[in-house]
Amino acid sequence: MMLSNSVRNAPRTKTVGSKLLACLRPARRNSGVASRAFTLLEIMIALAILALLVGLAVTNLDTIFGNAQGTTAKLFVSESIKLPLSSYRIAMGDYPSTAEGLQALITAPASRTESWHGPYFSDPKLPVDPWGEPYVYKYPGVHNPKGYDIYSKGPDKQDGTADDIGNW
Repeated sequence: MMLSNSVRNAPRTKTVGSKLLACLRPARRNSGVASRAFTLLEIMIALAILALLVGLAVTNLDTIFGNAQGTTAKLFVSESIKLPLSSYRIAMGDYPSTAEGLQALITAPASRTESWHGPYFSDPKLPVDPWGEPYVYKYPGVHNPKGYDIYSKGPDKQDGTADDIGNW
């Protein structure tokens, strides 16, 4: 089947599908050059949002780390010190006195060296709280009369204030 030259060379009309596709395409700019870059305003807005987020994060770091220090002190006085003090009590028959303090967990008290099986801490230095102060130890305790009190003086480093962190 052969088409005549007149049919082959006849002008083609747009079909319905091609008209639909033309409607769906985005309109082109008059300049004829497609722009695919960010404008200066868009970059400035993105930088402003990023600066705002960084500023919020930096201002909240103190709160985040402050809570971590309190949590660390609370964990030490309520959990970490239990095993060394319990081991000392089993070996010696009682907890160290207030006068002996936590030092009795590292070096033998002068009056009871024969039954001491320490050291009860792996570190030869006494632990300090997150603010660099030594923990306060009392036996018998004021808050725990049948046991011991151990506490951190807290961020203000003052004994007997509301921010003290203890095992009570």
